[in-house]
Amino acid sequence: MAVKSDIEIAQAANILPIREIAAKLAIPYEALIPFGHDKAKISADFIKANGKSKNGKLILVTAVSPTPAGEGKTTTTVGLGDGLNRIGKKTVICLREPSLGPCFGMKGGAAGGGYAQVVPMTDINLHFTGDFHAIGAANNLLAALIDNHMHWDNELNIDPRRVNWRRVLDMNDRVLRTITSGLGGYHNGVVREAGFDITVASEVMAIFCLATDLADLENRLANIVLGYTRSNEAVTVRQLNAHGAMTALLRDSFQPNIVQTMENNPAFMHGGPFANIAHGCNSIIATTTALKLADYVVTEAGFGADLGAEKFFNIKCRKAGLEPDAVVLVATIKALKMHGGIAVGDLAAENLKALESGCKNLERHIRNLGKFGVPIVVAINHFTADTDAEVKLVQEFCAKYHVKAIKCTHWADGGKGAQELSEHVAKLCDSGAAQFRTLYDDDIPLWEKAATIAREIYGADDIIADKKVREQFEQFQEAGYSKYPICMAKTQYSFSTDPNLRGAPSGHVVPIREVRLAAGAEFIVVVCGAIMTMPGLPRVPAANDIRVNKDGQIEGLS
Repeated sequence: MAVKSDIEIAQAANILPIREIAAKLAIPYEALIPFGHDKAKISADFIKANGKSKNGKLILVTAVSPTPAGEGKTTTTVGLGDGLNRIGKKTVICLREPSLGPCFGMKGGAAGGGYAQVVPMTDINLHFTGDFHAIGAANNLLAALIDNHMHWDNELNIDPRRVNWRRVLDMNDRVLRTITSGLGGYHNGVVREAGFDITVASEVMAIFCLATDLADLENRLANIVLGYTRSNEAVTVRQLNAHGAMTALLRDSFQPNIVQTMENNPAFMHGGPFANIAHGCNSIIATTTALKLADYVVTEAGFGADLGAEKFFNIKCRKAGLEPDAVVLVATIKALKMHGGIAVGDLAAENLKALESGCKNLERHIRNLGKFGVPIVVAINHFTADTDAEVKLVQEFCAKYHVKAIKCTHWADGGKGAQELSEHVAKLCDSGAAQFRTLYDDDIPLWEKAATIAREIYGADDIIADKKVREQFEQFQEAGYSKYPICMAKTQYSFSTDPNLRGAPSGHVVPIREVRLAAGAEFIVVVCGAIMTMPGLPRVPAANDIRVNKDGQIEGLS
């Protein structure tokens, strides 16, 4: 029998009306803003009215350093959420919304997989409720207002050479990384070098996910530093008077989205910053709302724990005052064998020697997560090619570090396949063992914060940068941004900045190419190595296989 694809499984799902899913969380129909029958937004008034309720337990799902296809964090988050509900725990999952870039590029969508998916899968992966379009519109409105201001009187004396605000597009398009705008004569504006980032890397996306309410959203937008004058003085969005219109574009999108899993359990999906070039977590407002409505909340942070989890702890939890109760570290046998030196095409064959060698990557992540004081469990996301001997090896390896590793079959079996994991996670949460702490204090210098992440998380000896970048660190330090956390932009495939350096490298240095101020998001972006904030498409894009069939159904989306 042929194995069904993710999209075939999703299209066969029994989807309940969204009002029935919301009712499981005591959300009345009047508090929903429906987008059809199967998805909705939760009104800001309802969220405000529930703001004083007691918080549930918070669980983070993260992963080892991934293969190009990812290791199933979203699938595990969905499976764990269904599993917890299955054992009688009132649970909500909180996920990021998918970006069109990976959907049409290489990695695919972000609705989970197999029988551990959120639905309607095609809607979620393509346009959903329009949040990303609103974020892109707000970002690009600011870009247009900046260029318009310089075209007319330029009362703020903005230096065209020092405008750091870039346009965005929710698509992988490498040719737009660096452009020249304003060509064609005086009436087309000021000629300057500009460029595009992918929407998920924009500061507006970060602000959207870190703001606690509309007033905070507008204030953060106003604090954005869009560029500098000819005398090198910062110019903010507040001075340009653009924050009101930007907030108006984001007002409706700022309300969290509710959908359902294939087992008809509630799921919040809101916001979507990448973890390799942004902070990699869903919105604070979605997470804090879920914590008021459920006893357990499962959320995920993008890519490996060196990126998503580090930023979840050091940025999101720090900003929102969150204290997670447990961490699930997702590992796949194939990823660990890849870190043991096996080529991607040979990962299906049993290779215990390579697996044992690749477990160094798993060990590094376990040790790193332990530094945050939250109890850990390893979820082995099972594939059909995995052998019993390989699973046993990983379990015995983890036991040496007093961490339980549990085989999970949620892709094939849904919540039932994550039931053992769910029982153990609930036990960890209820034990009260968590003693959460961030990796560094607010008061240490910005340069030392970046160095601490490189040494403690990446296993590096140090960070390096040229004189211009070091001076930029010093300028941000002296300009009042010294207490900001660091958001590292780095390849997801390695602890180092070399994507081909697998396993758990140590003794390397982390080269910092650029440092960016995100004054609205209230963090400093540190761009390492060759990482790009506008990805490109692969040689054979996933878009080549996506189509609409004769029945009007979308095919090929994964």
